[in-house]
Amino acid sequence: MTYRMMMRAAAVALALTVSSAGIAAAQTASHGGHGSADSHGSTTSIGQPGKPYEASRTVRISMHENYYEPESVSVSAGETIRFLIKNEGEFVHEFAIATAEMHKSHAPEMMMMVEHGVLLPDRIDQAAAEKMKASMGHGMHDEGNSVLVEPGKSGEVIWRFSEAQDLQFACNVPGHYESGMMGDIKISH
Repeated sequence: MTYRMMMRAAAVALALTVSSAGIAAAQTASHGGHGSADSHGSTTSIGQPGKPYEASRTVRISMHENYYEPESVSVSAGETIRFLIKNEGEFVHEFAIATAEMHKSHAPEMMMMVEHGVLLPDRIDQAAAEKMKASMGHGMHDEGNSVLVEPGKSGEVIWRFSEAQDLQFACNVPGHYESGMMGDIKISH
């Protein structure tokens, strides 16, 4: 087994361990509605969804087990960026733009998706998402600042950044953020 394979196996084992611990801890937490103001918080303070023709550039992001490439992105306040996200890993991952506090408040909703069978380790169960939506009034992501991506697939987020503040892009699938799957967004004027 090569060093790279050993490191990958260790990262996967860590993710599974942290995910299991997160599931147990979150089962006692209260749950907000996925897609509500409680999920990523009010996103207007960090920016707003952009239109493809407004994008000044495209930034490609690769998601792996517990890390992103690149690990940080620099943008200007008022700039609209088209993020093309490719999941190169073996698990479902999220790309979400938010503050650390917003990521923390979003965690129980992601856990609810796991508990309802919507988020499986390697895929998103669309039938379970529809069932959850029918019974609870909400299901999958419906915000412009995030996308869930299955292994081997791609997604897109087009975002117009507002003010200079500390932002991150992160994966809020239970256990992933806690194991370090996040990157910094540096905003300048």
